[in-house]
Amino acid sequence: MTIEDFIQLTTYGVQTAILVSAPPLLMGLIAGVLVSIFQAATQINDSALAFIPKILASVLSLIIFGPWMIAEISGFATYTMNLMTSIAN
Repeated sequence: MTIEDFIQLTTYGVQTAILVSAPPLLMGLIAGVLVSIFQAATQINDSALAFIPKILASVLSLIIFGPWMIAEISGFATYTMNLMTSIAN
């Protein structure tokens, strides 16, 4: 394995991790901002009101983006396994 292969594998791994983690994090962020705006407008300060919508948004994003996330992780795993077999030969 050359240094170029290692850099390519590391780059692909970090890129995959960022892409796969982005949908739940962004949905949680959007839900959090919307709940914060609602709490500021109504002056309701309940921690459960802030927590539950974030969880629901994250679960919803996992349901919606789950197949795509699995495909991305499978692609990375396939790439890694193919690279390991080429190193062994």
